Amino acid sequence: MVRIFLAALVVAALSFAAPARAQDAPMQAVLQAHAELIVKSSRKAIGPAIDAVADSGLAQTQDVLQTWQAKRMWQRKADGVFFRGEEIDAKTSRLYDFDTGADVGIFANSDLKQVKPNSGVRAMLGAALVRFQLRDPDPSRRAEALAAIERAPSRQALAPLRAAIGDETDPALKARKVRAERLLTIAFDDDDAIRVAAIRDMGGDLGVDLRATLNPLVATDLRVFAGGDLPGGLNIARHVAPGDETLPRDTAYDMLVAASLAPARITAEEIRASLARHIDGGYVAGVPVAQLNADAARLRAYDGLVAQGLVPARVNDADIDGALASHRFAEVFAEPSPAVTGAARAALGQIETRVSANQILDLTLDALSLASIYFLAAIGLAITFGVMGVINMAHGEFIMMGAYTGFVVQQMIPNHTVSILVAIPLAFAVTFAAGVVMERLVIRWLYNRPLETLLATFGISIALQQLAKNIFGTQARPLTAPAWLDGAWVLNDIVSISYIRIAIAVLALIFLGVFLIVIKRTRLGLEIRAVTQNRRMAASMGINPDRVNVLTFGLGSGIAGVAGVAIGLFAKVTSELGGDYIVQSFMTVVVGGVGNIWGTLAGATMIGFLQKGIEWFNPSNTLAAQTYMIAFIILFIQFRPRGIVALRGRAAGD
Repeated sequence: MVRIFLAALVVAALSFAAPARAQDAPMQAVLQAHAELIVKSSRKAIGPAIDAVADSGLAQTQDVLQTWQAKRMWQRKADGVFFRGEEIDAKTSRLYDFDTGADVGIFANSDLKQVKPNSGVRAMLGAALVRFQLRDPDPSRRAEALAAIERAPSRQALAPLRAAIGDETDPALKARKVRAERLLTIAFDDDDAIRVAAIRDMGGDLGVDLRATLNPLVATDLRVFAGGDLPGGLNIARHVAPGDETLPRDTAYDMLVAASLAPARITAEEIRASLARHIDGGYVAGVPVAQLNADAARLRAYDGLVAQGLVPARVNDADIDGALASHRFAEVFAEPSPAVTGAARAALGQIETRVSANQILDLTLDALSLASIYFLAAIGLAITFGVMGVINMAHGEFIMMGAYTGFVVQQMIPNHTVSILVAIPLAFAVTFAAGVVMERLVIRWLYNRPLETLLATFGISIALQQLAKNIFGTQARPLTAPAWLDGAWVLNDIVSISYIRIAIAVLALIFLGVFLIVIKRTRLGLEIRAVTQNRRMAASMGINPDRVNVLTFGLGSGIAGVAGVAIGLFAKVTSELGGDYIVQSFMTVVVGGVGNIWGTLAGATMIGFLQKGIEWFNPSNTLAAQTYMIAFIILFIQFRPRGIVALRGRAAGD
């Protein structure tokens, strides 16, 4: 009995002490004032409790909200006091005081009640936490809070976001905060003048987030109104007359029916069902059942039922016209403020103009990038085909050999930057040697015999493809670009180009310069030009045409190998890699003008712009784009057979 009496005294003391502790501890007092709402955790009713904690101004506010959101808040059943809890095991938990942070002790879970807010309540807690997280000393926490606002903009985030801008010390985060504040102002501010000013401030911005904010402001809903006048206070976009292209007559009447402003039309099925229900002695409203297989008879019988008051009357054209004439249709803005919608429409018009201009710029960059790829792939062919007159169908396989050389180098040198720097000269050496061997063994016997050259090199290309399959297999091999080539140069949300393509364009310009120096400033270049213009005269002047042919073919093959390394950085490296570029390379040389490097550059530019332009008009069918491009080039050659930049002088007549 003594033990029972002492236990009762302890429970009584705790029951009286708990309110005292709640009064002495300010955060606990706030929680106790809303204890019923907190435990219930109803999304519709929890708002005052969350606001009370968030607006308390206490240092423990952020910790309480985070604990509550993470489902780590526990209530002790004996006295209703709330704690931060950490489960030790399935049966016990350690509790910590919210106000002091002190360890209260270990309690059985059966003596506690865990507060488990649902997803809606946790979202409200997250919104309340924003004001604290935006000012968190840790920049990463501030960035996370800002990212949460950007992902899910809300009216509640506007005030704390504005308050956090002035204290921000990180320039990048401050710029993001200012932008987010402008977007939230446009969407949620209560002052229309401030919203209009914010729209005008960002009117020239091309960000997708701005367009996503403005588009709902100009969204309209087609509505029907009874009577001749529209209700006041509506932001009308335009009046719509039934029967125009945006509102067909039948659709307009269906809107009246849906709004219970007109009777529904009786369908043929409903007429048949009504007739079936009112058959009396083989007749329906005096019409024999045997005659009801005709539409006119069915309608006559149904009208007879209408006259007897047994079925609803049919809606005829006159009824429809009368109903439409007595109602008004209009597209109404979802945004009630005309000033805001006017500013939003003007801003979207400016944005659309700038978007079009930037799309043209982006298309131009894509075309230039493609042109640089084609030019790099065609430089070697411009030498072997344009200068030597050799139709080398194996040119694509030299590109493939260069790409595989880069792959092999990367297997031996893990550093991607070093491996690429090693692969470029090595690919040149490998394909240069392969070109020399091919010229000495095959090409030298087939000069001035284009058909035999074409067939021989085509056979060599097939053999090289099969050899690559035997060595490397049919699976695509990776050729990884250095880390400093990852990503893209982004001008805005519309215009961007990858660093790899920029590097390829720079490499193409470098090889253009190297080629011009070799041709214009070296003895080899002088000999190549002499042999190109007049082979017999060059031989009589002491130039060895065979030596020039070997070096020229090797030079063209070596450049193709370097092109293979560059192309392999963004294209799949397989045995068929060269086949993807051989046709474009020949078209580039032929269109530009055989035997002229500037013509090759012009041809690559023309084909790059042409292909991208066709793809822009027909983006879903790249095969059709290729077909149209080839057809255009065939027509172009008919009118300009020597290409864009034709050779002049004696070489042009050969």
